[in-house]
Amino acid sequence: MGEQSFTAMAGPKSEGQIPEIGVGMLGYAFMGKAHTNAYKKIPYMMYPPPAVPKLVGVCGLGEADVSEAAKRYGFTITCTNWRKFLDENGDQFQLFDNCGPNNIHVEPSIVAAQAGKHILCEKPLARTAEEAKSALDAVTKAGVKHMVAFNYRFVPAIRQARYLIESGALGRIYHYRAVYLQEWIMPHYNTPMIWRLDKGVAGSGALGDLGAHIIDLGRFLVGEMKSVSAMTKTFIPERPWGDGRMGKVEVDDAFVAAVEFENGAIGTLEATRFAGGRKNYEVLEINGEKGSIRFNLERMNELEVFWVGEEPKETQGFHNVLVTEGHHPWWSNWWPHGHIIGWEHTFVHEITHLLDCIVNDKSVAPYGADFNDGYRAAVVCDAILESAASKKQVDLKY
Repeated sequence: MGEQSFTAMAGPKSEGQIPEIGVGMLGYAFMGKAHTNAYKKIPYMMYPPPAVPKLVGVCGLGEADVSEAAKRYGFTITCTNWRKFLDENGDQFQLFDNCGPNNIHVEPSIVAAQAGKHILCEKPLARTAEEAKSALDAVTKAGVKHMVAFNYRFVPAIRQARYLIESGALGRIYHYRAVYLQEWIMPHYNTPMIWRLDKGVAGSGALGDLGAHIIDLGRFLVGEMKSVSAMTKTFIPERPWGDGRMGKVEVDDAFVAAVEFENGAIGTLEATRFAGGRKNYEVLEINGEKGSIRFNLERMNELEVFWVGEEPKETQGFHNVLVTEGHHPWWSNWWPHGHIIGWEHTFVHEITHLLDCIVNDKSVAPYGADFNDGYRAAVVCDAILESAASKKQVDLKY
């Protein structure tokens, strides 16, 4: 597969004083847990770390729930109003970590940037491209570091795939096909109306939740997209709220799209939360002139590879490669080869990258997703919805 020249954050010892960066977090549920777990692991696993994260404060709805989260995770300050959180405690942290629902990704991030905070914002960056552009403009004007949490860029196998493509090993790229399949809102789950199904909060359904990931990986691995032609579907149009009221589902349960890349490659994208038996099945395949690669998130330490003309025709086919050698991305920070890591570790890599960019004044892009990447992913999402509504191909415009 070739070896990548990859400088690990880890070293045998730390020299000099490691700076400390205070973290203020908005949101404490699924992503709050994932991010906090990463902050706690960074100082001793990515050793020496570019900075030691200090868990300063956490903000969210419901005083009891926020207090419980602070106790569980180790934050000192609690708050239930994000404006008050930034106004009264902002001098105690330098990094604002926005793990809230999609409808509060943009405004708090803008206010935090105006206050000089570096920003880590969960994906999608916004509900629409227009909202995302306002966030991009704000962080650009403020001159702060900014990252969108597209954590799958930090899977070692994905980074190795990027290296193979960048090195020219695959040659000209012909195809990118990607699916992201889950099942958790199918009828037998009796999932009620939740924020991910509320257009006003989420913006879109499977598209923004799952599709944004495979859109970002398409841009990260293959290049900019040029046009899309898409279809969306909502299978269950109404669901009950917790109080028994029926709510109208106005977001997509599933979408499919054909895409054209600026470099001439073509691709397909599909995401759904109605794929029975699929728990977190994100699979992508890239076919090139000299070879092909295939990745499955549920087997995230592996990469299937095929090299054109490498073997006798009767034995040609994909080979499964375990991406756990010491020369593979980040691996020197973890365990001996073959001792696999998991989904949670992508956040350790991702946040370490951001801390390094903050401390050493590096650019988050191209290996991390900055707000420009978040904006461009939002443009693609908007175009998919536009194409599905108009039943026409839509050219992308940034």
